[in-house]
Amino acid sequence: MKKIYLVHCWGGTVNDGWYPWLKKELDKYNVEVIMENMPNTEKPIIKEWISKLDRVVDILNEDIFFIGHSIGCQTIMRFLETKETTKIGGILFVAPWLDLLPNEMDEESNKIAYEWINTSINFDKIRQFTNNIIAIFSNDDYFVSVENELQFKNKLDAKTIMLENKGHISQDDNIFEEQTILNQSRLMIENIIK
Repeated sequence: MKKIYLVHCWGGTVNDGWYPWLKKELDKYNVEVIMENMPNTEKPIIKEWISKLDRVVDILNEDIFFIGHSIGCQTIMRFLETKETTKIGGILFVAPWLDLLPNEMDEESNKIAYEWINTSINFDKIRQFTNNIIAIFSNDDYFVSVENELQFKNKLDAKTIMLENKGHISQDDNIFEEQTILNQSRLMIENIIK
């Protein structure tokens, strides 16, 4: 059976926004979606989030997929960096970022984000896990600059999609269902993206 591990956003829980809806929809396609609350979600720390994902993911193979939202995308990449390279099914990133727009960040948020922004990621290694990577952005994301789209294309050979007026594609933007996320999840699972 195919499994998707979904990693939520900074400050989020598995019950937020579009996560429960997506799980319910993917259940119809005989896909097991595994979602766990990450530790210390208001003040995420790389080591803690990787460690939690490491406890949840029991095996990596071509029936294993990942979906991340915001900081959850970084968590997936940083988790894979710690693993021996093996083929997985694919990765879907929703509102991923490598840097953040400063105008929305207060001093405390900047302190938390510093580690995530300034600790390098081995993109070459992550590409070895799959060539089935999709990244969804929004043109009016108040945290993520549109330049991040080009970075994910260039660094991970990701197929990228730019949504219109969806903010950070989160509960705060009243996004409780998003058909593009479901459609791209299904394409990823069917391994249509190459």
